[in-house]
Amino acid sequence: DLSIGSMICGYDSTGPHIFYIDNEGSRLEGRRFSVGSGSTHAYGVLDTCYRYDMTKEEACELGRQAIYHATFRDSGSGGRVTVCHIDENGAKFVSQTDVFDLHDFDKKIE
Repeated sequence: DLSIGSMICGYDSTGPHIFYIDNEGSRLEGRRFSVGSGSTHAYGVLDTCYRYDMTKEEACELGRQAIYHATFRDSGSGGRVTVCHIDENGAKFVSQTDVFDLHDFDKKIE
């Protein structure tokens, strides 16, 4: 009764690739994926804000926001947002942020 959803990301001579692999071994290639119990919340952010021509900084921030929204709205998610950037030179660590620090507690509703 276990289930797993994984993302495999990489870069080869044909460019960047991201794959979703489900618990039965099916593989699906795409431009963006989200896995886990909070993934529907993350998809809301990704589907709204993703653009093909994003800069590295914009893409990293979009990833942070997608994970933040998943963890904030899903009781089974939480912890840290770890961002790595993968390009033709390999994978590089960008940042690690506690999701608590991403929440704007001073935001006021007007």
